[in-house]
Parts: sequence; C-alpha cells; structure tokens
Amino acid sequence: MASKKEIESLALNVIEPICIQNDYECVDVEYVKEIGHFYLRVYLDKEGGITVNDCEIASRAFEVEFDKKDPITDPYILEVSSPGLDRPLKKDKDFKKYLGNMVELKLYKAINKVKEFTGELKSFSEGTITVVIEDEEMTFNRSDIAIVRLAIVF
Repeated sequence: MASKKEIESLALNVIEPICIQNDYECVDVEYVKEIGHFYLRVYLDKEGGITVNDCEIASRAFEVEFDKKDPITDPYILEVSSPGLDRPLKKDKDFKKYLGNMVELKLYKAINKVKEFTGELKSFSEGTITVVIEDEEMTFNRSDIAIVRLAIVF
C-alpha cells in the first residue's frame, strides 16, 4: 500500500488538470482513515467562492478520472468541498495570498502558558511566521505550529 503522502500526490496529479480546466484552485488534498473508512478529501476554491454545484461538477469529474487511472487501491469515500471561511493556511501561496489578514495560530507547546494566538499575518519565510498581536510582532517557528487558519472576525 502507498503512503498517505504518495496517495495525496497521486490524487493531486489526477485532479489538477480538471481544476485548471474549470478555474478551480485545489487548496488541499487529504487522505485519512476515520472510524474504519478511508476518505479522500479535496478542498477547492475559486474567484468569488466555490458553490455546491461546483463541488458536484468536480466530484463527478474526479470520479471518472479516478475510475480510469485507479490510483488508490483501498476502498475510499471521496469528499469535495470548500475549505471554509476559517480555511487552514498550509502552503507558501496561502500565506502570500492572505498577508495582512487576521489568522489564528495553535501551537503544539505553550509559550508563557498560551497555546493559541490571533493576530495579523505580517510575514512568513520557509521556517517562520510573523504575526502582529496587539501592536507587537511575534515570530513563530513553523515546526512549533499545529495549525494556522484564517480568523473569523465579526
């Protein structure tokens, strides 16, 4: 059996041409096992936002290609959806796109007994993320961050 990363990469290679053809952005691909079932989750976006109809179109197109190429040997459930308003930021292109936006960071280990921070995404590099929190810049090592996601501000 292929590794999780290999399956995600194979799936991405299958769906990327379909995304390009339909002006979708593939935000993320996850292959996970939950409660005894494998799930292939594809998160899409596009200018103006992804719709339920877009997800249906993409899902059907993906299924046709997966059936032809059969990149995943185990039975799995395909889910296609939007990454949501509080989308996680994982890739450099995500951080670049959302510079200046409010983000939430959750750390693996607390800093001064605090594991969650919210602030404006100021900058990023290969190894760090800098956020402005209450007029103070804080730089975090990416390896210390469990997740970074867009903050929903009301």
